[in-house]
Amino acid sequence: MTSWFEDPDGGRARGPRGLARAWVEALIRPRRLFVNGVTRGDQAPALTFAVAVAAAFTLGWIAVDPSVIPGIVESVPLSAVVLFLVVVALGAPVGLHLTAAVATVSVIVASVEFDGGLSLRDRGGVSETVQVVAYASSPMALAGPPIPVVRVLCGAYATVLLLIGFRIVHGTTPIRTLVAGLPPAVLGYGIGYRVVASIRTLVG
Repeated sequence: MTSWFEDPDGGRARGPRGLARAWVEALIRPRRLFVNGVTRGDQAPALTFAVAVAAAFTLGWIAVDPSVIPGIVESVPLSAVVLFLVVVALGAPVGLHLTAAVATVSVIVASVEFDGGLSLRDRGGVSETVQVVAYASSPMALAGPPIPVVRVLCGAYATVLLLIGFRIVHGTTPIRTLVAGLPPAVLGYGIGYRVVASIRTLVG
């Protein structure tokens, strides 16, 4: 069966339909996504995807809890628009690349081996790491409403997707996968999407 990411010319589908299909595939067929949808040097669709997830998260949060909107200007709706634009134009791209930077370091650490000397195992490149981090964030699009249990479940699923992606893209063993995946998951999903704060709320 052909993946939604495949087309006759190679690469992945772009546009709103491509984003929607990528999101669904990330949630229900992650292995297929990471095998067929992650390609070397093709970060643009992943960045767009990460921005779309952050936008959905922000819209959901604002819609359910308007008190989160800072008083940027006197008009609350205008303040909401400014907040949304800041997240989309600045917060999401910076957050993705910061998380990917941590993930890159974690992957390198997880690739260290001792076999007659210090060496690194074969692994995917930085571009593939960025893409995995972006697509694994797909559950966070549903975590906007400030419902702690929902955010925790979404964060846990995003972490599982990240581990699956690293296992496939970087060919890591289970232990090495945990070493590579947990630090960026804590930073990107735990802190960036406030999953850690939700856990604290649940445990009192």
